[in-house]
Amino acid sequence: MKALTCFFYSIVFLFALAPSSLAQVTQPAKTNSSNVQDTTKVVSDSTKNDFKESSGKDTVVMQGEDGLETMVTIVANDSAWNEVSKNILHLYNGAKVKYQEFELSADYIRLDRNTNQLFASGLTDHNGKYVGRPVVIFPGETPKSVDSLLYDYKTKEGNTYGIMTEQDGAYIQAKVVRKNLYDELSLRTGMYSTCNLPYPHTHFGIQFTKGLLAGNHIIVGPAYLVVENIPIKFAAIPFGFFPRQNKRASGFLFPSFGEDATRGLAMRDIGWYLAFSDYWDSEIRGSVFSRGAWEGTVRTNYLVNYKYSGGFNIRYASTPTGVEGTDTYNRNKDFNVTWNHTQRQEANPGTSFSASVNFGTSTYYQNTAFNLTNSYRDITNNNMSSSISYGRVFADGKVNFTSSLSHRQTMSTGQVDLELPTFSLNVSTFNPFDSKKRVGEQKWYQRITVGYSLQGRNSISTGDSVLFRKESLNNFTNGFQHSIPIALNLNAFKYFQFNTSVNYTERWYLQTIRKGLVNEKNGFSEMRDTVQGFQRAYDYSVSSGLATKIYGMYPKMGKIEAIRHVITPSVNLNYRPDFSDSRYGFYRDFVNQNGLAERYSIFEGGIYGGPSAGRSMGIGFSVDNNVEAKIRTDNDTTGKGFRKIKILQGLTFSGNYNFMADSLKLSTISFSGRTSLFKEKINLNFNGVFDPYTVGENGARIDRFALQDGKLARLTSFGLSFDYSLNPNANKSRNNNIDSLRNQMPNLTPDQANALARISTDPNAFVDFNIPWNLNGSFSMNYSQSFNQETRRMRNNVTATVNLNGDFNVTPNWKVQFNTGYDFRQRAVSLTRFSIYRDLHCWDMSVGWTPFGQYKSYNITIRAKASILQDLKLTKRESHTSF
Repeated sequence: MKALTCFFYSIVFLFALAPSSLAQVTQPAKTNSSNVQDTTKVVSDSTKNDFKESSGKDTVVMQGEDGLETMVTIVANDSAWNEVSKNILHLYNGAKVKYQEFELSADYIRLDRNTNQLFASGLTDHNGKYVGRPVVIFPGETPKSVDSLLYDYKTKEGNTYGIMTEQDGAYIQAKVVRKNLYDELSLRTGMYSTCNLPYPHTHFGIQFTKGLLAGNHIIVGPAYLVVENIPIKFAAIPFGFFPRQNKRASGFLFPSFGEDATRGLAMRDIGWYLAFSDYWDSEIRGSVFSRGAWEGTVRTNYLVNYKYSGGFNIRYASTPTGVEGTDTYNRNKDFNVTWNHTQRQEANPGTSFSASVNFGTSTYYQNTAFNLTNSYRDITNNNMSSSISYGRVFADGKVNFTSSLSHRQTMSTGQVDLELPTFSLNVSTFNPFDSKKRVGEQKWYQRITVGYSLQGRNSISTGDSVLFRKESLNNFTNGFQHSIPIALNLNAFKYFQFNTSVNYTERWYLQTIRKGLVNEKNGFSEMRDTVQGFQRAYDYSVSSGLATKIYGMYPKMGKIEAIRHVITPSVNLNYRPDFSDSRYGFYRDFVNQNGLAERYSIFEGGIYGGPSAGRSMGIGFSVDNNVEAKIRTDNDTTGKGFRKIKILQGLTFSGNYNFMADSLKLSTISFSGRTSLFKEKINLNFNGVFDPYTVGENGARIDRFALQDGKLARLTSFGLSFDYSLNPNANKSRNNNIDSLRNQMPNLTPDQANALARISTDPNAFVDFNIPWNLNGSFSMNYSQSFNQETRRMRNNVTATVNLNGDFNVTPNWKVQFNTGYDFRQRAVSLTRFSIYRDLHCWDMSVGWTPFGQYKSYNITIRAKASILQDLKLTKRESHTSF
């Protein structure tokens, strides 16, 4: 009834204020004709009547009740005729009367000054269609479209015929609306519906025969439901009395029905909507299953205009397992909490605050399967993570401070990692030796740059079942890290870029460790103690290098006009001292339980690690390759048409050679690259690692090059992935549709704006009936080597998965969507789900079906659609949001 109440209020507002304005428009034209500026001119007869034809615009300057002069505009695009003998003014085709911010437009308007009546209606065009219906616009109100209206501006009484108006995403139609002197509105034969068509072809509505709006209440005569044009009069009410509320209203939330393979028949998400104010609301929902399972949800959204918005969702589920009455019977109790908060930048410039929280029991999504709030991604995701962030910018943007609280949870193992908190302070790099009054180019020493960053962390890693126990809370590790990079970049020898840098890092800890042996009955065992107290650890490194670009052009071959190969080699010399030396005090020696001397770092396990052991001086190298071809196009008649093809993008090899190492001086050689195929419809990515050394009998690397055994190197890992869409125009068509709608509807309501924002930011959350079909596929493969202790040989491990998802229109109003995949290593089909959608224009129906597997189930949902999505023909799926 919220929308119905708003409608009645709008009608009162319209007829109480607009008619008096219309009276002021017409009366001065009769009594003070000297103020009329006649700009009409004779044109051909387009209305086929016997009146004298004229068109143009009349402007009337007059005084209102407040004594101020006001401009009244009367416009007719086709013709206007002032029938002087009868004192009647006729306006045709695009006729418009505008007074202040009030506006009435129609294809025909008649002003009769003798009877003090205003009549407006549409016209029948050459195709026999009734067009140009009157539209009344008042400031702050939605336009009101009617079939015709007749109003006596002297008695302030009149009838409106065939009115239809939109209120909060719903539509109200009435055949006749009449207003009397007591500001009471009488309605006859009205309908409340979610469909915006002149006569709803498919709808779920309420039809009433008579209605009266008086003061602060509404009285309705016999009313009954209408579903698909079928009246359900046995559910009619003979009489209804409703108080008027000029605010959002609470109401019942209709459930959906289905069946779950493990929990039985289901009635999902029945509940109640609570409208506390215009700034926050809430939903309370519940689901029950025939086998004893149940779920409860509380969802709340809040909004402060121009400042911030957000919402949180608390969900709890109780799921029985096993056979009731036996020892195997158990009841799983799961929960999940989400919170999202976004602050607008203009609310507090220079300061930011945001939150994205998602935590709960690791089995929540698995046990609750496909409900209306769980998506395909939730079911297959193995991680939950949260982050609450705060940021502040100082010193004209040169100093940036950020802090956050974060959590990461692995659902398969129950491992929880908490960061409470993490912060960083970063100072932008600057040139300390440069002068603000410098004229000309910088000298070499003025190019030196210095930066600074400070980071701090306080973290814990434990199981979710013991997270809040006292012994776990004592296991937090913390520390601070300072970094000061100093760099210099110069052009050298015309074709080279010279760079050198010094990096200094210092870490502060409040805890260090000590290792030793404990004498026990069965011998000695290793002991690890934590020693409280402040300790600092520092290290530094120096690096200098050269980089350049080499361009190569290959000769013309057939249709290939040219091939360009760009090679970017770089080499650097790096040095780092041995910080395990006893003079630094960062490392200590002890004899382990096997009687062997061992050196360890007192910062072992530190949150930022510690200085590395061993001196390093080596040469780092990398080579990047980019290959493109220019090919002549056959369909270009000038012979000058070419298109570029990217053959290789970013094929990079990198490694390092350490002169100071005792053995294995050459590091592994890593490589990565990407390319695109079939006119960039397929994006292919690959990466891997080559090991230049062989392995011994125990699988460990030995100081012997694979080249000595006749092999260039060992491929220890390799990854390949690509994805492809058979209909790449799907996203383009969708974006164009949204942009077009946004341009056509400049005055979106808040609900429509939010719906449009959700479409733009989450394109996978909607079904687009404008795209007849779409098919997406992806493939990923990973290869690695590991040593098999049983066979005493290297073993090859290969994993490969393929995923398919897409949709197609069976008819313009029926769409089928699917997700599936196959794991070649497990030799099993991955989670497969089919969804069927029926577009009912102002309503939509969806059927979700998981045919096999752990989450075997089906679900049927019918719900009203947001008005903005009716025009887009986009259907929201698997969402708890109500429009």
